[in-house]
Amino acid sequence: AKFSLKIFDDVVLKNADYVNLVKSEPYTLETYYMGTVDKNNKVNFYDGDIRIVDPVGKEFVKFAPSKYLDIIEEHVEPWTYVKLPYIKKVGWKGLVGGSNSGIYRVGPLGRLNASEGMATPLAQNQYERMYKTLGGRPVHATLAFHWARLIELLYAAERSVELVTDKGITNGDIRNKPGKPGEGVGIVEACRGTLIHHYQLDENALAKKVNLIVATTHNAPGICMSVKNAAQGLIRNGKVSDGLLNMVEMAFRAYDPCFACATHFAIGEMPLEVKIFDYEKQLVKTVRR
Repeated sequence: AKFSLKIFDDVVLKNADYVNLVKSEPYTLETYYMGTVDKNNKVNFYDGDIRIVDPVGKEFVKFAPSKYLDIIEEHVEPWTYVKLPYIKKVGWKGLVGGSNSGIYRVGPLGRLNASEGMATPLAQNQYERMYKTLGGRPVHATLAFHWARLIELLYAAERSVELVTDKGITNGDIRNKPGKPGEGVGIVEACRGTLIHHYQLDENALAKKVNLIVATTHNAPGICMSVKNAAQGLIRNGKVSDGLLNMVEMAFRAYDPCFACATHFAIGEMPLEVKIFDYEKQLVKTVRR
């Protein structure tokens, strides 16, 4: 983790052009943010409440996993199998950012923005450095997902040391006896973001109803907007090159997306198509991979 952060420091942070790219408008998107926190509002991957902050960093709501249906709604569009989640109380306003839109983001940057710090010292130092470098909390720079990912890697390493030296790890309580089949909601922070698993079982403990909202589903609206912003911000004077694909891909690669997860479809591919329209919305060029 330290080695990776050192490379990031030497290659990215010491290069003004890279830092300016991270901060640039085509890769900036103001949204709400969501992540799991402990009782001190520090990042936690496995246990705690779910915290949402607004685009200026103020706590909007904190809730127990079992209450997620009171907080989150999913919008459906005919052009995608992926549902588009949003905050119920704010509402669905379309694929737009800002405090009046219920769109939120999860994942490494989402967790850090939704928290008030890291629970380990070295990660906390990096947390403070990131926000100082990028202008304070919350950070809306989509490419900062990569920096946040490295900070979480350091936190995970520190936390692993804490866990393996905890005497409780060798106690005899290694299995919870199953109770009566019923209904349950579990939320955990995966690498790419928040996972919500909701199961209803019958008397034989067979699933009769399942609802999953996975990380890429949470981030789907943000991914759509990030791709659009990158394409609109990077095209100049109607000139389009194959290199545009890489620049646009940077916008959604930052989310570490899994569209097979989000669509619940196992056979995934990675084709990419960019359609360029002029100011009259006439198709002028298509670039495919």
